[in-house]
Amino acid sequence: MDASTHKRQGPGSSDDVSVARVRGELRYWLELARLMVDRRFLFPRRAEAGLPVLLIPGFMAGDVSMTALAGWLRRRGHEVHGSGMLFNAGCAGRELSRLEKKLTAFDGPAIVIGQSRGGTLARALAAGHPESVAGLVTLGSPVLDPLAVSASVMRTVRSLARLGDLGMPGVFSSDCADGPCCADFYSRLREPLEPSLLALAVYSRTDGIVDYRACLDPWATCVEIEGSHCGMAVNPATYPQLEILLRRTEEAACRQ
Repeated sequence: MDASTHKRQGPGSSDDVSVARVRGELRYWLELARLMVDRRFLFPRRAEAGLPVLLIPGFMAGDVSMTALAGWLRRRGHEVHGSGMLFNAGCAGRELSRLEKKLTAFDGPAIVIGQSRGGTLARALAAGHPESVAGLVTLGSPVLDPLAVSASVMRTVRSLARLGDLGMPGVFSSDCADGPCCADFYSRLREPLEPSLLALAVYSRTDGIVDYRACLDPWATCVEIEGSHCGMAVNPATYPQLEILLRRTEEAACRQ
């Protein structure tokens, strides 16, 4: 998400619906509790040829927010790399350039998984470097419209942009909306993905932060789960879908 005036209301058509859905984000803690006692999460099937994974956190979050997912991937046999972000609120163009260097440093193709804003960056990486991405997963990511967010989040976006305009380091500015710094990022979000790329887009109609319709990437397999936006990476329903995609990437790697 970058700063701009945006008219879309977000997940609900009225303020009452939007407030109710934002409050529904408290489900995160229930989702996390359920995950911590899920045997399939605690004891995943070990991969024979697990590819490296790059994890990218959501808006205003850091790599620590992906800890549960990272642990599951490591138990499954993957080498996991974080984005290096403590606070995902920087210029999307600059973050994309930095992540490209991480991606191309891997010894072979990797799987890229991003949550929320992190998924838009992951999608841009996959579109720009199909030879380096074996699988793409976006979790509640508004790839069709990065500003399709609730009114409360939009206020936060505008506030951060003002700080960026004042020169605060590590924060996007108003110029990021349509300036040259993010032109490549937005262009890649509109590009089709390679037909051979295994891509999964997980979304929830009860998402209290992002309009779920903006998550429906036409170039990915879109799967609906029941849950909160913030809890996408700790929702037990997410992991069977990840397992399917990871197995398919492993099968594809073995055929090469």
